[in-house]
Amino acid sequence: MNPGNGIPIYEQICRQVRFAVANGGLVVGEHVPSVRELATRLAVNANTVARAYRDLQAQGVLVPIRGTGLAVALNAVKTCQQNRLEMIRVRLRSVLLEAIQNGVAEDEIRRLFDTEWKSLILNCSPDG
Repeated sequence: MNPGNGIPIYEQICRQVRFAVANGGLVVGEHVPSVRELATRLAVNANTVARAYRDLQAQGVLVPIRGTGLAVALNAVKTCQQNRLEMIRVRLRSVLLEAIQNGVAEDEIRRLFDTEWKSLILNCSPDG
């Protein structure tokens, strides 16, 4: 969690859960940590985690399992994958708008994108 990035902590928790579901880090039927456990692990208020979990339930990402807590919902993977792309699109659009407003040419942006993409792929690969 990053309290200084301008995104509320509960929303950061929601994003991390959605990304984990979209990436397969959390699978359908898998239980998420209890509110108390996650709050302790993240060193945040339990009410913050509870709010995130309520939001994730409202979005259909998590479902309550009687007597055992919350688990990843059946249709959560598709929902989270779509949501992940939308979040990335919004952030990318913001960067592109900033580039346009500052007079950066399209070919410069494409070169910059290609360079950064290749660099990140090399640095994030298991071999890199």
